[in-house]
Amino acid sequence: MKIHGLNKLTLLDYPGHMACTVFTGHCNMRCPFCHNAPLVLFPDAQPQLPEKEFFAFLNKRRGVLEGVCITGGEPTLAPDLPLFIEKIKALGYLVKLDTNGTNPDLLRRLVTANLIDFVAMDIKSSLPHYTKAVGIPDFCTDAVRESADFLMRAEIPYEFRTTVVRELHSANIFLEIGAWLHGANAYYLQAFEKTGDLICQFLKTPEKFSAYSSEELSEFLPLLSPHFKQVALRGI
Repeated sequence: MKIHGLNKLTLLDYPGHMACTVFTGHCNMRCPFCHNAPLVLFPDAQPQLPEKEFFAFLNKRRGVLEGVCITGGEPTLAPDLPLFIEKIKALGYLVKLDTNGTNPDLLRRLVTANLIDFVAMDIKSSLPHYTKAVGIPDFCTDAVRESADFLMRAEIPYEFRTTVVRELHSANIFLEIGAWLHGANAYYLQAFEKTGDLICQFLKTPEKFSAYSSEELSEFLPLLSPHFKQVALRGI
């Protein structure tokens, strides 16, 4: 498994658990507001943490850490992800997977095999506006819809979440998202932060992105609350 980063302690990434977070490379989206451009566009040029070193860390932290969050990039692009998770589970850790939902077959396989304990799926926008949000012309949302539908039926804790960008998200878009995912367990709004290396800067596209204030984000919550069992702001 190619590991491109390790956050040794997080109290936020895995709700209710002390965890660490590992970062994989590569992604099949090009969200222009993404702040991990090098990890997405040039993953093989980024430093790597040897898998042996990572598991030595996990062994030392047994009894202290409870879970491992696997994020990216897009982790489901890694062909050895199931084996990697099996090794983590063998040490007694819970596993949370962050995904963009483009690999429903693998997601279903991981859930069915009890290899993951929690899933956080990014919802980039409402379905009619996905193309602009993911930076890919004619992006097909079939896989994303399949993953969302599967999670809403599966017996596994999950959440949906959206990083909110002023230039890409509006009240109408959140109404459309609510109608699409009506009845889902939890949906969180995360504020866009103009930090790191944005993909739009690397691709030299003209977009300029900005964040809503926390007060403005709060105004979206009443639009969403009729559709989800739990709606909240995250990281604000």
